[in-house]
Amino acid sequence: MKVDVKADPGTQLSGAETLIHALKQEGVEVVFGYPGGAALPIYDALYQNPIRHILARHEQGAIHAAEGYARVSGKPGVVIATSGPGATNLVTGITDAMMDSIPLVVFTGQVASGLIGTDAFQEADVIGITMPITKHNYQVRELQDLPRIIKEAFHIATTGRPGPVLIDIPKDVSTVKGKVVFQDSVHLPGFQPTIQPNVLQIKKLSEAIEAAKRPVILAGAGVLHARASEQLLAVAETKKIPVVHTLLGLGGFPADHPLFLGMGGMHGCYAANMGLYECDLLINVGARFDDRLTGNLKTFAPRAKVAHIDIDPAEIGKNVVTHIPIVGDAKEALQKLLDENGSSSKSDEWLLHLKEYQEQYPYWHNEVSEWISPQELIQMVHEISKGEAVVTTDVGQHQMWAAQYYTFNQPHNWVTSGGLGTMGFGFPAAIGAQIAKPDKNVIAIVGDGGFQMTSQELILLKELSLPVKVIIVNNGALGMVRQWQEKFHGQRYSQSLLTVQPDFVRLAEAYGVKGYCVSSAEEARKLLSEVLPLKEPAVIDCRVSPTENVFPMVAPGSGLHEMIGVKP
Repeated sequence: MKVDVKADPGTQLSGAETLIHALKQEGVEVVFGYPGGAALPIYDALYQNPIRHILARHEQGAIHAAEGYARVSGKPGVVIATSGPGATNLVTGITDAMMDSIPLVVFTGQVASGLIGTDAFQEADVIGITMPITKHNYQVRELQDLPRIIKEAFHIATTGRPGPVLIDIPKDVSTVKGKVVFQDSVHLPGFQPTIQPNVLQIKKLSEAIEAAKRPVILAGAGVLHARASEQLLAVAETKKIPVVHTLLGLGGFPADHPLFLGMGGMHGCYAANMGLYECDLLINVGARFDDRLTGNLKTFAPRAKVAHIDIDPAEIGKNVVTHIPIVGDAKEALQKLLDENGSSSKSDEWLLHLKEYQEQYPYWHNEVSEWISPQELIQMVHEISKGEAVVTTDVGQHQMWAAQYYTFNQPHNWVTSGGLGTMGFGFPAAIGAQIAKPDKNVIAIVGDGGFQMTSQELILLKELSLPVKVIIVNNGALGMVRQWQEKFHGQRYSQSLLTVQPDFVRLAEAYGVKGYCVSSAEEARKLLSEVLPLKEPAVIDCRVSPTENVFPMVAPGSGLHEMIGVKP
C-alpha cells in the first residue's frame, strides 16, 4: 500500500507504513540500514513508499555512516536493523554516538510480542542492552503509540545535548493495521532542557573576565552542536581571550586566528596545554573535561577559577570543581556574554607569553628518508585540499596527526570518534559525510588496522559513485598500541605488529575502486595532487615510517605541564 505523506490522519496503516509516514513527516531524506527477518515488514513498506536507503554491508558500517551524516549535516542520522545480531551489531555505533553527542534515531526489528522472553530465533533484549548507551529507548507494544514515539524520539535525539534514541518494534506491531493519529508537536514534562542561561551567572562570568589576567576559553564539540562558532569568535576577539580546542571541538574556532592556541590534551600542543595549566580563569564551553583532555586532575588548571557553560547539567562539576556553573545552550550563553557591557580581560602580557610558547615549542617530527613522514603526509593533504575538505578519521596515531597537522578554519569539517575511540569508524563515517555533502571533498584518513574493520563498505563507493578518497596511513602496526608498548611496556610488542597485510590496491580494485600505493614523499605529493581533485573514489596506500610516534604526549598519571616529546 502506497502511503501519501499528507494522508488523512485516520487512514488505516500498518505499523511499518506508519513508520515510513512518520519519517517523511520528520523530513528524513536518507536512512542507513540492513534488512532481516524481523525488519522485513519495514523494508516492504520502504519499497512501496521510498525514502533513499543506503544498504551498508555490515550494521556497524551503517550506523557509523549515519554518524558521519549527522555530524556534518546537523540532521539526525536514521538507522534500521533487524532483531538479534542486527541490533547487537549496532551497539558500538550507538555507544559512540552517546559518548560524542551525535543525534541518531535507531529502529530495530524485534520478534513478535508473544515470543519476547522465550529465547526465540534472533531475539535479543535490545532495550536492556541499550538502556545505558542511549538518551532514551522504547519498545512499541501498540500500533497507536508508534507515531507519538517516533515524534518523541526525534525530539529527544536533537534537543538539548544530542544523542541516540532507539525504537524496538516487534514484528506483529509492524504488520498489524489500524487507524493512527500523527502528532504535530511534542510535550514531555520530564524532558525540558535548559536553553536560556541564568543572566546572573552570565554577569558573574563577565566580571570574572574583567578581573582575569590569564584567561583561556576551552571550546568543545558543544560549540559545534549549538552552531555557535560565530559567537565564540566574537567573544574571543571582544574579550581578548585565547582559545584551546578539544579533539572533538576542532573547527569551531579558526585555526589560523592569532588567538587560537591549538588542541589541548594528551597529544595537544605545548602552548595549549601550558595555557590550560597556567590560566587564572578557565571558561569551558561545551566540553566534558574528560581524562584525555585534563590529564591528572590534581594538577589540572590548579590556579584557575573555572566557569563551565554546558547544556547538560550533569557534566558541570562532574570531574572538575566549577566556580561559575552556567547551564544552557552555548550559542545563547555566548551571545548573552557578548551583550554584557563588561570590558575585555587584562590579558596583553598573557597573550605575548603564550605566543612565545607557540613560537618556541611548535609541533615537530623526525626527518624521514626511507619512508613517508606521516606528519608531512597530513600536511600535503591539507595543502592540496586547501584545508577545505571534510576529514574523517579512525582512531590511533593517524587520528592525532590529522588533528595536529590538518588545521581546520571552518566548522563541521572534522569527523572523528572521540569518547569511545572506535576503530573502523572513519571510513563509513566518510560515506555518510559524502552523502550529506555531495559537493564537498571528503577524505577518510585511516590506519591500516582500523580500515580492515569496515573495508567491506568500499562497495558503496562503487555502487553510489561516491568520490570519497581513502588515505591509509600504513605503518604495518596498530600504531598507538605499538607506541604505548614502546614507552610503557618495555618494547614488548604483543600482537600489535601487522606483519601480514592485504594488498590494499588489489582490495580496492576488487570493489571497483581505483587503488594506489606510494612509499616516498615525492610519489605521495605527485599522486595526491593528481587524485584528490578528481570526482571519483580512490584508495591510496601510503607507506609511512613504522617507528614514528605521536608527540607531544602526556603520559598516564601526568599533568598537562609534564608533556614528553617536547622540543624547542
